[in-house]
Amino acid sequence: MRKLIEYDHLSIDGRMSGDAWWAGQQDVVPNDNHFAYQRQLLSSAVGLVLGRVTYEGFVQTWPTMTGDVADTINSLPKYVASTTLTETTWNAEVLTGDAVDAVAQLKEAGDGTLVKYGNGPFSRALVEAGLLDELHLSISPFVAGSGESLLSGLRTTAMDLTKVTELGNGTVVLTYVPS
Repeated sequence: MRKLIEYDHLSIDGRMSGDAWWAGQQDVVPNDNHFAYQRQLLSSAVGLVLGRVTYEGFVQTWPTMTGDVADTINSLPKYVASTTLTETTWNAEVLTGDAVDAVAQLKEAGDGTLVKYGNGPFSRALVEAGLLDELHLSISPFVAGSGESLLSGLRTTAMDLTKVTELGNGTVVLTYVPS
């Protein structure tokens, strides 16, 4: 069975989006440790799981990038949860039917890891369905002060901290698994 890992960027006040978030995130310059972490995360990946908004953002930037991480992301199949997209590019396909059921089927379809980037209603649904195996939270050293909170609206879900990885520049990645 495949493992489903979600990776998210957050400010230290738990925000993941909004104008203040993007302004603060620009001060955090990725270093070699950031890229090494992504290479490790993607090393056993057999595909990416994305919501529509994340897919649309990624398809605008990743195909123009180069390097190990970009090469891996660009080459992997992408599975996109959307009720509005009818066409995709960039080695992507829209998940048909119920997206949560489709991800459950992807997990059953073999070995390796599915990496999910982005957060929102789709992430909450995957957690509530018990499909998320690991949650990697990259916490950057700034306070956004406003913006959307991670997994807002989610019912209480207990998780255990299994690893802390320091990336430098004040950034840490906290790895959690459902209890």
